[in-house]
Amino acid sequence: MKPKIELWDTVGLGLIIEYPSGIFFSNQTGGTSCLHPSIEGIYVPLNNAYSEADKQFISPEIDLTKHFVGQKYKGSGATNGIDEEDTTIITEILSRYSLDKFISIDTNKYKMEQSHEAWIHVKINNLYLLEGFPKELNGILTWSNSD
Repeated sequence: MKPKIELWDTVGLGLIIEYPSGIFFSNQTGGTSCLHPSIEGIYVPLNNAYSEADKQFISPEIDLTKHFVGQKYKGSGATNGIDEEDTTIITEILSRYSLDKFISIDTNKYKMEQSHEAWIHVKINNLYLLEGFPKELNGILTWSNSD
C-alpha cells in the first residue's frame, strides 16, 4: 500500500501536481456526496493569505465554494462532472488571483466528467515556478469540501 495524505483539514486552495512521487493525496470532495478521490503527486498550497488588519482569510477557495454551493449546484458537488459554464467561472476566479497564467482547466471530456467540487482536473503550464519538471503537467485543484 502506497503512503497517502488526506487533505480534509487543509484550508485554502491547493494544487496536486500529478507526478510519480510515491505519495498519494486524497480529499473529501463532491459536496454532500463526500467522495474520496486520490492521485499520486505533490501538493502545493496556492494563493492563500490572511489579512491581519482585517482579520480576513483571502483565497480563491472562497469564490470556488460559493460557485458550487450556489444556485446551480446547491451543494450537490457537481458529481456528474463540470461543464463549459463551470470552466468559464472557474477560469474567471483563477484570473482574479493571477493563477490563470499557469493553470487552465483540462477540457478533455473525460477529465471534465471526473471533475467536481473541490477536485478539478487542470493543466499546469510550468512557466518558472517549478524547476526540473516537464513544461506541461497535469494536476488537480482542490480545496475544502462544502458539506
